[in-house]
Amino acid sequence: MTMARSLTPAARSESLIEALPYIQKFRGQTFVIKYGGSAMEDDHQVERLLRDVVFLEAVGINPVLVHGGGKAISSKMRAAGIAPRFVKGLRVTEETAVKIVEETLDGEINPGIVRSITAHGGRALGFSGKTVFVSQRLAPVHDADGTEVDLGFVGEVVNVITEEVDHAVKKEIVPVISPIGATEDGQVLNINADVAAAALAAELKAHKLIFVSDVTGIMRNPAQADSLIPSVTSEQTRTLIKQKVIDGGMIPKVESAVRALEKGVEKIHLIGGHIPHCLLLEIFTNAGIGTEIVL
Repeated sequence: MTMARSLTPAARSESLIEALPYIQKFRGQTFVIKYGGSAMEDDHQVERLLRDVVFLEAVGINPVLVHGGGKAISSKMRAAGIAPRFVKGLRVTEETAVKIVEETLDGEINPGIVRSITAHGGRALGFSGKTVFVSQRLAPVHDADGTEVDLGFVGEVVNVITEEVDHAVKKEIVPVISPIGATEDGQVLNINADVAAAALAAELKAHKLIFVSDVTGIMRNPAQADSLIPSVTSEQTRTLIKQKVIDGGMIPKVESAVRALEKGVEKIHLIGGHIPHCLLLEIFTNAGIGTEIVL
């Protein structure tokens, strides 16, 4: 018996009524959703998340999905004899590795997500990030020991081309976008998916930017489930980074979120993809389940 069937009719109707004002409030709004981490490796979690995306579109919200694929990329790199390496949450990407990144994201993961959304009764259109994110190579960064590291073919977003994405949204089709970019002369660059999603959300003037990943949100102590911080301001995130409460791969996620807020996105949500129907619980219930970041 599913959870829904185990609820009483009264409980189910109360859930629907609780969702109603949020559906009314957000109808016509654009939500950029970045989906990544280990939640993408579990077929059941993928199915639930994409059902949520179809639900959002069905009630008049405009979901735009930017997907990751880091674990699949790392696996293929190891198979090719390349050891994955990260500095400050960014993947060091040599020329051979960037080809693996492109093949995995655009050739496997992106079309797979489009097929799944279609199978759940939605409509979706896949976009290679090369057609959306105009990029340039990132300057070298310093690792934890202070050593300068050339990240290779890793990019930062300098411009976002949204014409075709906007066209899909207006036709009630879910855009599904890979986190790669291209320079003005066509060189493909690997872009951190969190950074790509934040740049897109800012350009689209999205109402919400939602990060769905391995972690439930910002935790004061990741080992303690009850240490979730439900709400923080952008200024508080800077303090948490200095205190190393926000560390590793969470740093580019949170820093890109703050930049999106400063460019007009109203609210950021960080939620765990392992929680069944995490999008619906965060958006359509009074309590929510993750961390929200506001100005």
